[in-house]
Amino acid sequence: MIMKKQFCVVLAMLIVCGSFSFKANAAEQKKYNVLFIISDDLTATALSCYGNKVCQTPNIDRIAAKGTRFTRAYCQGTFCGPSRASFMSGYYPHATGVLNYISPRKAIGDRETWSQHFKNAGYYSARVSKIYHMGVPGGIEEGSDGADDPASWTERFNSQGPEWKAPGDGETLERNPDGKRPVVGGNTFVVVEADGDDLVHSDGKTAAKACELLRKHKDEPFFLGVGFVRPHVPFVAPRKYYSDFAYDEMILPLKYKNDWDDIPKAGINYKTSKNMQMDLRRQRKAVGGYYASVAFMDAQVGKVMKTLKEQGLEDNTIVIFTSDHGYHLGEHDFWAKVSLHEESAAVPLIISVPGKKPAVCDSLAELLDLYPTLSSLCGLDVPARLQGKNISAMLDDPTYKVRDFAFSMNGQWKGFLLREDKWAYMQYHEDASRGMELFDMEKDPQQYTNLAENPKYRSVVEGFKKKLTAKMKEIRDNDLGLN
Repeated sequence: MIMKKQFCVVLAMLIVCGSFSFKANAAEQKKYNVLFIISDDLTATALSCYGNKVCQTPNIDRIAAKGTRFTRAYCQGTFCGPSRASFMSGYYPHATGVLNYISPRKAIGDRETWSQHFKNAGYYSARVSKIYHMGVPGGIEEGSDGADDPASWTERFNSQGPEWKAPGDGETLERNPDGKRPVVGGNTFVVVEADGDDLVHSDGKTAAKACELLRKHKDEPFFLGVGFVRPHVPFVAPRKYYSDFAYDEMILPLKYKNDWDDIPKAGINYKTSKNMQMDLRRQRKAVGGYYASVAFMDAQVGKVMKTLKEQGLEDNTIVIFTSDHGYHLGEHDFWAKVSLHEESAAVPLIISVPGKKPAVCDSLAELLDLYPTLSSLCGLDVPARLQGKNISAMLDDPTYKVRDFAFSMNGQWKGFLLREDKWAYMQYHEDASRGMELFDMEKDPQQYTNLAENPKYRSVVEGFKKKLTAKMKEIRDNDLGLN
C-alpha cells in the first residue's frame, strides 16, 4: 500500500514537473521572425519561377521552392502609393482615401499599421528603403523618406543611389525618336548599363544594410521590411547584369491589329508604344533593360537570403516576396503600370513558412491579406477591423479558397477590377460612364476580346455591376469616418 502511494506521488510529481517544463519550453520558444521583401514595379511574368525562360531569377526561385507560390495574387492599387498604403494600413484605398502617393497615417489615426502591430507586440521593426511610397528616382537620389510612416518602425534606413545619373552607357527610350534626347530623370524609360559594382546603387546598399540588421538582431524577434526599387525605371544596373539580354534578341508580345478597338478610352494605358514613341528597337531594349534590372534585384535578394541562412535564422523566419503591383512589357502595346489588365494588376507572391511543405496555390488572394495572415501565423491578435482576409489555411491546403473575387483599382483614373476564377471585369467610374471590359479568362487569358458590349453576356455584366456596388459599400462601411 505504501509502495503504491509512493508511486502515485512520484507519478504526480513527474506530471507536474513535465507540465511546468512544457510551459517553460513554450514560453521560451522563439516567435517567428518576418522577413518581408518587396520589389518595385515587378511583373510575375519576369520571374523564372513563374515561367520566364529568358530572365533567370535563381534566388527568388529558391524562396518559391521552399514556400507557397501564389499564381493569382492581386494588388489593391495598380500604382505604388495606393498599393503600399493599403497593405501596410490594412484597408482598401477607398477606405482611407489614399488614392495617390500620401501616407495613410492621417486617415487611420492611431490604428496600428502592419509593422507597427508587430513592433507593439515586442518585435524589432525596421525598414530598409522603399516600403511605403518613395519617389523613384527622385527620392532615391535624395535619400529621403518619401511618404513613410515613422510610427511603423523601430528604425528606418534609406539607400541613396545615383539612379539615371550613374556613370555608364545610357539611352532615353521614351519620346526620343531621333535619338537626340539626353538621359533624363523622372518616370521615364531610360536604360543605363552602369559602371561599378552593386554597392554603387540603391539596391546594393539595401541588401548590405538588411544583412547587417539580420546579424545584429538575430537574437530577438524582428519584422524586417526590405524594399528594392528595381526594376522601377530608370532601368539601371551594373553592366554585368546586361550580358544575358542582347537587345536585338528580346522577344516582344504578339501584336494584334485593331487590338484597341474594343477597349474603352479609359482602359488605354497611360504609357503606350505610340505615345512613348518607341519603335521596335527601343521596345526590345526596354525589355532587355527591365530584365537586367530584375536580375540585379534578384542577386540582392540572394545576399539577404544567404545571410539569413548563415545566421541560423531560416528555421524561425517567415519569408515573403512580392511586388507592389505588376507591369506591362508591351502587351497590347501597353507599358508600365496603372492598367487594370492582368499584367499590371497581378503580382508575384511567395510566402515561405518554416516547416510547411512547398506548394503552388491557384486560389485568389490580395496583398491586403498579408497583415491578418502574418499576424495569425506569428500568434499575434488579428484585429477585427482589418479588411483583408487570413489566408494562412492556403499554406496547408493550396486548394483552399477564401475569396470569390479579388479587387483592385487605379485611383484617380477611376477604374475598378473584379477578378473571379473565370472572369475579369473592369469598370471605369462607379456608374460605368467611362466604359467596361469583360474577359473570359479561361478562353482568353491574354485579354484580347472584350465581351462587355456583347448582348450574350449582358447578365454577366449586370451581375458584376451589382457586385462592384456592394463591394464599394463594404469598403466604405468602416469606422474611419472618411465617407
